[in-house]
Amino acid sequence: MSALHLLGSAADGGAETYFVSLVGALRRAGLSEAALIRPHTHRQAALEEMGVWVKTLDFGGPLDLLTKPRAAAFARQQDAQVVVAWMNRAARHTPKGPWARVGRMGGYYKLKYYKGFDALVGNTPDIVRWAIGQGWPADRIRCIPNYAAAESARPLDRALFDTPEGAPLLLGMGRLHTSKAHDVSLKALAQIPGAYLWIAGNGPLEAQLKALADGLGVSDRVRFLGWRNDAAALYRTADLCLFPSRYEPLGNVVIQSWAQGLPIVAADARGPADLIRHEEDGLIVPMDEPDALAEAAKRVLGDPVLRAGMVAAGKHRVKNEFSEAAVVDQWRTLFAELGAR
Repeated sequence: MSALHLLGSAADGGAETYFVSLVGALRRAGLSEAALIRPHTHRQAALEEMGVWVKTLDFGGPLDLLTKPRAAAFARQQDAQVVVAWMNRAARHTPKGPWARVGRMGGYYKLKYYKGFDALVGNTPDIVRWAIGQGWPADRIRCIPNYAAAESARPLDRALFDTPEGAPLLLGMGRLHTSKAHDVSLKALAQIPGAYLWIAGNGPLEAQLKALADGLGVSDRVRFLGWRNDAAALYRTADLCLFPSRYEPLGNVVIQSWAQGLPIVAADARGPADLIRHEEDGLIVPMDEPDALAEAAKRVLGDPVLRAGMVAAGKHRVKNEFSEAAVVDQWRTLFAELGAR
């Protein structure tokens, strides 16, 4: 089976990171994988290192008349049987041809871009229900979750970011964007004496968040790490993950925390609220309530029995529901069905 994946985003975010992860996993499983992406040096190098054929195209706006025919030429060159579009921009440039077209949906995307596609894949049951409610045929969509792998990474030396070894260390993952609610984590930090917060991600709110940290008097206990390529090491270094996102269809950070053995406290955005079994494999708090986030964090940090139970339950969830093998098997089954059709 030969599959071509299209990614029209040049951003550094969760969807883009998982694109590389899944394409690599399918390649390791023996599929012939190729990728069409917008120019991105690190992403291209990571894919090529895994043995994936990569080509870069512009994926421009409505006046871009070249990307689609060039994508079609590359698909023919790769003898693609399935072409997978990741997000709307890629879907708009996905050409018709003697291949099946699949839209991979990690959110509530505009379905007009997927008109005529052979199938959709939503990574949560709610996205699938939503698409069907919007009129998409139920027999042409399925749910395949994201996977997480417990990478063999060593914890970082906290001294690299001027953080005391014995201090409680909180981790925030995600773009510096209002949807990720890092402002809520900063306000919670002000109520957790002695704790430090590492925030990994870049985005338009960096200056605003740093100003907020100054105003709250916690800037000496916050480290803005920027975009990182060592997520597994960050998870293994921290004591607790804070995930107060306001909008999160899935919440890949939840699954990654489970895989790396890091307890998590999350806000009740749709994805994390659906994923987490409260009091079992994580704690759920109301959205936009830093007091509740702080209290839950202090509870986890101060209760080793609760913390150990959450870690064990999270690892069990990953093994049974979100392992690489289980997710890859579902994609292979879909590709085989589409190829036969």
